Amino acid sequence: MFFYIPGGWQLSKERKQPTFFVVVLTDIDSERHYCSCLTFYEAEINLQGAKEIEGEEESGLIPPAEVFAPKSLVLVSRLDYPEIFRACLGLIYTVYVDSLNVSLEALIANLCSCLVPASGGSQKLFSLGAGDRQLIQTPLHDSLPVTGTSVALLFQQLGIQNVLSLFCAVLTENKVLFHSTSFQRLSDACRALESLMFPLKYSYPYIPILPAQLLEVLSSPTPFIIGVHSIFRNDIHELLDVIIADLDGGTIKIPECIHLSQLPEPLLHQTQMALSLKRLEIEKGFDNIFNYCLQDKEVRAIFLRLFAQLFQGYRSCLQLIRIHAEPVIHFHKAAFLGQRGLIENDFLTKVLNGMAFAGFVSERGPPFRACDLFDELVAFEVERIKAEEGNPPKMIKHVRELAEQLFKNENPNPHIAFQKVPRPTEGSHLRVHILPFPWVNEGRVHELMQEGLARNQSTPPATRVDKKCVVPAGPPVVSITEKGSTVFNSAQRLEVVRNCISFIFENKFLETEKTLPAALRALKGKAARHCLTQELGLHVKQNRAILDHQQFDYIVRMMNCALQDCSSSEEYSIAAALLPLMTAFYRKLAPGVSQFAYTCVQDHPIWTNQQFWETTFYSDVQNQVRSLYLTAKEDNHAMQLRQKVREYIK
Repeated sequence: MFFYIPGGWQLSKERKQPTFFVVVLTDIDSERHYCSCLTFYEAEINLQGAKEIEGEEESGLIPPAEVFAPKSLVLVSRLDYPEIFRACLGLIYTVYVDSLNVSLEALIANLCSCLVPASGGSQKLFSLGAGDRQLIQTPLHDSLPVTGTSVALLFQQLGIQNVLSLFCAVLTENKVLFHSTSFQRLSDACRALESLMFPLKYSYPYIPILPAQLLEVLSSPTPFIIGVHSIFRNDIHELLDVIIADLDGGTIKIPECIHLSQLPEPLLHQTQMALSLKRLEIEKGFDNIFNYCLQDKEVRAIFLRLFAQLFQGYRSCLQLIRIHAEPVIHFHKAAFLGQRGLIENDFLTKVLNGMAFAGFVSERGPPFRACDLFDELVAFEVERIKAEEGNPPKMIKHVRELAEQLFKNENPNPHIAFQKVPRPTEGSHLRVHILPFPWVNEGRVHELMQEGLARNQSTPPATRVDKKCVVPAGPPVVSITEKGSTVFNSAQRLEVVRNCISFIFENKFLETEKTLPAALRALKGKAARHCLTQELGLHVKQNRAILDHQQFDYIVRMMNCALQDCSSSEEYSIAAALLPLMTAFYRKLAPGVSQFAYTCVQDHPIWTNQQFWETTFYSDVQNQVRSLYLTAKEDNHAMQLRQKVREYIK
């Protein structure tokens, strides 16, 4: 009940207009329930004259009400169709306030027994039986958010920089609080901010309208997206770890104790530029609702392009392990950061470690599933996005193409059927004598619902089967700045490493001393480190390789050089490849006493990182599974493919 009257149950001396807003509730299974609320005001005194006032009984006059109490019509559904529910509740209110000759029980029964078509662009005309003609239009894809004009409104209210700050805040799991005098504005702002996160999904508390009785929730330790009425703004100013956005004033407040990580360059500059180009169009959009809806989708398209660039090649860092009834999907975070050239980037590190990205991997990690617009964008359009960086006209053209697809997803049928919903007569809420909303006969409603469901049984609801396919892998992971060091990846430097190792095992120590400094410099590059592990593996015989003292010192020195950059944010493949080699190479110190290489390289921080051991475990299990199910010919073909990918990456 608190959520239905979030400002608290209060009497009013004025006849207020009916208001509509949507409250979002989340159950224990993380399923959302959308509560559409239409609130109106009734006279608090008995308008039938039961309350006698001296001198008025004889005249037969009924005194006008002086106090009014709120009452709400609430529709709870798992479906998110706010405009349809607004129309249905508005129709019930119209029948009541205008005293139309229509049964309220019949209206409610027809509403509850209406079958909603399956997603996929389906539409259905229906009527509640009060002279109305309404249309349910489902989106083409359930995975794509439906925003209407909420995103464009959010940018108009707060501006580009403020919205980008809120966007970065929710991605890095900070607390975000909206406040406004309009409940509808709160709902739209929360919806818009969450939709900008697509393809990520917000997994923390999401409460667009927080009741007055539950304001203590704002002190919870978990991140959240919450909206409160502005009458409580004095109660929220003392929150030290919450980013507060004023939708009415167009400002945001970031506490000094919060370090807000920003998008990495050049993506931040590109996004700001693209949004700036659309700003004037957004501000001029009110003259045409169609244009305004399309501009809303253009802003969303800019963020879709941003995520496609941010997550480029993410599928190459997925490991699918079938060791349980359900496959385990592991994402190689450190390898992704290293190959993207964002090892030290605070923003992307927080995003990859967040709950939203964990859900992204779980949902989009499987290689065979239904695909949507983001899958196509990250697989086939990233190169085009990069090529358009310095060409605004081409960039805007691509944004409009994506916006049209997003618009079509919400409006798949260009020829919308004629709709008609009776509305209350103007000023009806100001009438002096309005009877209280009548009690509804629950038994009659249930009876009419059963009759309606029986009629609908002859036409079972259509079910949509998503078309599954192999998810395209897309281009490989590359540095986001495309300024990777190519000098270390040259064939000449790799040859230096090979020659140095050959000299060591041939006991050509003079040649080794000459080439070792160059080989150690070459090991700063990832390709050279891979070359080191491959070459050392060729000299291991029957899991053991005994070395003399000089050889042992050279090999350990090269291992240490390769491992010195393998920190918690370095890709782990080198350290994992060196693990078996460290237990293979050894030297004799005395009769019966051997020293293995791992004793000389065990102080590196990589060995204390839990994620390294998890990644290495999953990789080893994957290799074992492959050896069980792949034939030698298939395995050789797979190895050749992986080698080609590595060469392409280099």
